[in-house]
Amino acid sequence: MKKLKVAVIGVGKLGSLHAKIYSQMKEVELTGVCDIKAKVAKTVARQCNTAYYTNYRDLLGKQDVVSIAVPTFLHYKIAKDFLMAKTHLLIEKPITTVVKEANSLLSLASKNNLTLCVGHIERFNSAVEVFQKLKGDIRFIECHRLGPFSSRVADVGVVLDLMIHDIDIILGLIKDKIQNIDAVGVNILTKHEDIANARIKFRNGAICNITASRVSAKNLRKIRIFQPGAYISIDYIKQEAILYRKIGRLIIPRKINIKKQQPLKKELSSFIECIKSGKKPLVSGVEGRDALKIALDITKKIHSKTHA
Repeated sequence: MKKLKVAVIGVGKLGSLHAKIYSQMKEVELTGVCDIKAKVAKTVARQCNTAYYTNYRDLLGKQDVVSIAVPTFLHYKIAKDFLMAKTHLLIEKPITTVVKEANSLLSLASKNNLTLCVGHIERFNSAVEVFQKLKGDIRFIECHRLGPFSSRVADVGVVLDLMIHDIDIILGLIKDKIQNIDAVGVNILTKHEDIANARIKFRNGAICNITASRVSAKNLRKIRIFQPGAYISIDYIKQEAILYRKIGRLIIPRKINIKKQQPLKKELSSFIECIKSGKKPLVSGVEGRDALKIALDITKKIHSKTHA
């Protein structure tokens, strides 16, 4: 079978990892990387043995597949151009800055029969597979996603930067409508919120408490999921999970055996397989849009209190 031609637009920290993984995949050919910083593009191109560009328009109509890893405010324009050029896309999260733009991309992808995937990488964390062991109603979820500040994501607040990962996971777990959202946030280093907490109540009574911070000294990525008689604690960074079950009057912990794998490699391999098979991505444009909508609702709640 003919190899798919792939390019990566935006080869900063994350985009360069996309390029490296694509360059090692047998079923694709990395035909180019693009970044407005010529030195960065040239360095990554040399490392991955491919061509480099500084204007993404030079790649339009020449690729089968493109990964977009540029700042969020550029997602819509670049993604729209590639979809109109009949190119399959993986867009790093968040899909766009507003829901209207996300819907426009969904429509274009559908019209042109293209695969549109959004880079919510935690869905491909090996520890997440233990969610399949959950049986029964989820009553409460608690998430903590904390880390030090990075200037490369200063264009958006911590909700769109970090919390959106947990929003996506939660929406994948609880298949019900949201009844109420309450949120608070504080801007410390940027004009956007740098630490935030959201409490989401679903119509079925399930409650989710989510905390995200980019002003913490250490990285922490954990989620705990509670249901009658049991709960699971997952460490995303360590890819570890412990299942606690009530047996008699005791709560017995059991560490779940997990085969650790590189989430981004799994994500990109799944993306390419979806293109070849026509299968719906685990995180399609629809899931990306839905997570964006809730993230924006949370951001509005925070701003309404900040400016009250």
